[in-house]
Amino acid sequence: MYSDKENINILTALLMSHGVEWAVVCPGSRNAPIVHNLNACGKIRCCAITDERSAAFYALGMAQSMRKPVVICVTSGSALLNVAPAVAEAAYQHLPLVVISADRPAEWIDQLDGQTLRQPAALADLVAKSVTIPEPHNDGQRWHCQRLINEALLACRGRTDAPVHINVPISEPLFNYNIDTLPAVAHIDSHLCRFCHMSDKTKTLISQSDRILMVIGQTGAPRQHQVESLANSMSGAMVVWHEPLSGSLGGVPFDMALQMMEAEGIDISSYHPNLIIYIGDTLVSKRGRQFLRQSQAPTILFTQDATHVADPTQHLVMIEEYGRDDDLVSLFDDIAITPDQSFISLWNERLQRATQTIADLQPEYSYRWAVKYLEEQLDDLYLDIYVHYANSMAVRYATLYANHYVYCNRGVNGIEGTLSTSAGFSIASPDDLVLCVIGDLSFFYDQNALWNRNLGGNLRVMLVNDHGGGIFANVKGMPHNDETDIMVAGSHTADARGICTQNDIGYIQATNIDQLRMGIVQLLTMQTHRPVVLEVLIKNLL
Repeated sequence: MYSDKENINILTALLMSHGVEWAVVCPGSRNAPIVHNLNACGKIRCCAITDERSAAFYALGMAQSMRKPVVICVTSGSALLNVAPAVAEAAYQHLPLVVISADRPAEWIDQLDGQTLRQPAALADLVAKSVTIPEPHNDGQRWHCQRLINEALLACRGRTDAPVHINVPISEPLFNYNIDTLPAVAHIDSHLCRFCHMSDKTKTLISQSDRILMVIGQTGAPRQHQVESLANSMSGAMVVWHEPLSGSLGGVPFDMALQMMEAEGIDISSYHPNLIIYIGDTLVSKRGRQFLRQSQAPTILFTQDATHVADPTQHLVMIEEYGRDDDLVSLFDDIAITPDQSFISLWNERLQRATQTIADLQPEYSYRWAVKYLEEQLDDLYLDIYVHYANSMAVRYATLYANHYVYCNRGVNGIEGTLSTSAGFSIASPDDLVLCVIGDLSFFYDQNALWNRNLGGNLRVMLVNDHGGGIFANVKGMPHNDETDIMVAGSHTADARGICTQNDIGYIQATNIDQLRMGIVQLLTMQTHRPVVLEVLIKNLL
């Protein structure tokens, strides 16, 4: 039996017709009729999460895994505001998140009633579409309700995937579940017609340039093998930068190369390109971004969303939009390039030196050593493992040592939600091992991710605990004293043993190299039905 609220029944029917398979649902009375319908329909699997912020990142991780729309359903009031960090991340990662918020009737907003705030536009700056669906009382209002829901779900899978917000005012009584069947609804479909070729202007810019630098920023996982093919096919005609957030075989150490040139006092202008081709989204390397801007080279941006102009080099001259399903490699077919081989050789020599420097570096027991050893073990495993890295130091070390695609919430670079994203990914990929590499502040901030009975033994976590934000030790100009340690770097004395115990999570601790070696092997190979955390306790901030 379904709710007697027509807008909820129409919403449920259209979610199914648009292929939604998963919903992350949060506790509440106002959204209870929506949750009831989602659970009763038989075609949408529900995952219950109490903490709305964590829940939204769970949904984000599921969307990463499936590349399909995933619902996050919350009750009215401040619950909606808690999903904003994950929605922002979904926007910049181009992920199809469907936020469904229950709401009070419009006449009770701002009337000192409980759990009310102005919800319809609460996420407007972060989503591709915001709609508030009415409680219909005639055919015209039913048509309007269906049209709004279709608009939102189409926007979720439009020119590029994007989050959307569907706000659902619900009047009392709330809990009448007496409708036998869902209504017949008008499903609106769409198709994006595209032509997979560059403009003549772009072809001319490329053909007239001989010192081309192709930069591939973060891309969605489905494109990771395309990035590998593109980098290989272009390597003889131009210099190619990419990071593990871009492609399946890791990245090239351009950040280390730039760091070494800076230390050696090299005149960097001879390494400047005369054209930059920028594909995808953000780079982790701040040094790399600064180099691109200093080069003053005209830039062509290849993007999934040309409606939002991004000029990462400050010298943008052309935007080329590609579709969600377009093949990046085919875009560069039949492009005439006459490269300056001395420019390519100059960069190749520098990148080879940087690669060797990274390989030769043998750090002491530290955060860096933990990531280095972990990645060496991953290289030796004949297993498909989905590896998520948290922001701050974790992802920076990943760019040095990872030889595989790296998932990271790099859209807005927040520390809140990596653990939940990994957990959600693991639920949507129950047959695959999912590994999360995370620092202590990110872990403790998001510890509610482990407060969930849906989690299985395929989720593994390496927590590197250096008792504060180690990245702040590298910030130029920041004073280092007790005040900074506490107020800025978040210095603390906590460990994760108690959190793991209360949530029935396997726990391994390492305090030295030998324990870490053994712990990483256990973490990656042990058979268990519950998640496992390896906590690497670091006393020094290396």
